[in-house]
Amino acid sequence: MRDTLQSTLPRKKHMKLSTLATLMTGAVVTFVLLSVHLIYFFQIGHATRAQLEDKAMAVARTLADVPDIQQALSGSPDANIIQPIARAAQQHNNLLFVVVTNMQTIRYSHLNPALIGQKFIGDDILPALQGKENVSVNRGALAEALRVFTPVYNAQHQQIGVVSIGISLEAVSDQISQSRWSIIWTILIGALAGTLGTLALVKTLKRILFGLEPWEISSLFEQRQAILHSLKEGVIAVDAHAEVSLINEAARKLLTDSATNSMDETSVIHAQLLETLRSGRARRDEELEINGHILLSNTVPVYSQQRLIGAVCTFRDKTEISQLLQRLSGMVNYVDALRERSHEFMNKLHVILGLLHMKNYAQVEAYILKTANNYQTEIGSLLDKIKSPVIAGFLLSKINRASDSGHRLTLSDASFLPDIGNEQQIAVLITVLGNLIENALDAMGEETNGDIHVMLHYQNGWLACEVSDDGPGIPAQTLDAIFEKGFSTKGEDRGVGLYLLKQQTESLGGSVSVESEPGVFTQFFVQLPWDGGNKTA
Repeated sequence: MRDTLQSTLPRKKHMKLSTLATLMTGAVVTFVLLSVHLIYFFQIGHATRAQLEDKAMAVARTLADVPDIQQALSGSPDANIIQPIARAAQQHNNLLFVVVTNMQTIRYSHLNPALIGQKFIGDDILPALQGKENVSVNRGALAEALRVFTPVYNAQHQQIGVVSIGISLEAVSDQISQSRWSIIWTILIGALAGTLGTLALVKTLKRILFGLEPWEISSLFEQRQAILHSLKEGVIAVDAHAEVSLINEAARKLLTDSATNSMDETSVIHAQLLETLRSGRARRDEELEINGHILLSNTVPVYSQQRLIGAVCTFRDKTEISQLLQRLSGMVNYVDALRERSHEFMNKLHVILGLLHMKNYAQVEAYILKTANNYQTEIGSLLDKIKSPVIAGFLLSKINRASDSGHRLTLSDASFLPDIGNEQQIAVLITVLGNLIENALDAMGEETNGDIHVMLHYQNGWLACEVSDDGPGIPAQTLDAIFEKGFSTKGEDRGVGLYLLKQQTESLGGSVSVESEPGVFTQFFVQLPWDGGNKTA
């Protein structure tokens, strides 16, 4: 069937989580790396040039502090010592030229010895002649170069010359290109690291999400929400810290106090969840009383990889289940009563048929009249008084039950019950009659000829129900405790019937009371609203 549904429903194509995460992460990593590359690409030229300027300036300052150069510029007869020093510095630092001049810009050193003794070419030396270090790009006797100038001072701090150093612009460009290639390698390594990180991220996400794709998770979430809100059972879930992580509408309705219209956050449901979190054990089929309702709850712990991660409690109003069972019981009793009457009627037909075969017509007439009178007395009068077929069938079954036990159950001639009660009122009335009649039969025990009297009187939207018996009665000291849950004089696992009777009666706005004289009688009085305002089909 699943294959049929998959073949008939249109299937929307979705991108896999691995593909989506790879593309998104790859796009982010690529954008960041390209942005860094572009920024560095435009800054690397300035940074490399500044680095070369600093290098050239450092060499120039070093040469300006050499004592031999200072003495030669101060008028020493050994002025030729400057050329070897400058040549060695130029070769060791891969410079285009190292030129030392006096204050008249006469060269004392040069890459071309023939130019020694001639004037320095370029006005960019003028700031250095005034004692200021200077950097410029200019062309002299050699190629265009990045030129650095620093003044030379003697021991008396008087300027005696200038040291000029040149770096070929082609060498500057080569250095910048090499620096830019380094950032490309950095980008490639970063892209590789980003790819490996993306693969690890995708693998981790798939493990966390149990291999599900995003659209599958979305679909499951929507189905989960629809299921939770369609359930009649209340569902509450908490995490490992006892924080409520899920609560459906049914739970809110069941836990909301109709008087204050607020939900009891400290309800026994929450206490059950806390206990399950502490113990790690499930709690099955427990009855709880909340806001006048009897709830049947199940609380179970939730484990993931053998670790307790929370607890879930599901519960439902037990009165709905009780009402359904009682209504079903009433219908079954009604059917059983009809079946018994049907068998009895067939027996009477056989008697009539036998009398007809014997042509004893006088006895046939007398038998039919007697049967009709009995029916009118026993069944007809009951159906005339009790218009609800469910209650009528229920009373018929109880009449037969009392008769089988050797007792009599009679319905008062003043009784009248219209068929306008809603399902909840009918269910509560069955609970009332069922518990009171059964308690009366239990109280009278195996002794015969006991009498149980029932009266149902309807007036102005209210139903007065009286059930009395001539059994042993209820001791005065226990009369106030008979409606408490678990109280019974008949042993353990009893004492629920009268408790439910009182609770359900009061939930409808009714009341219940009892009078008893030990050894004489016991009489229960129940008042119930009985109207068709909420009657269902």
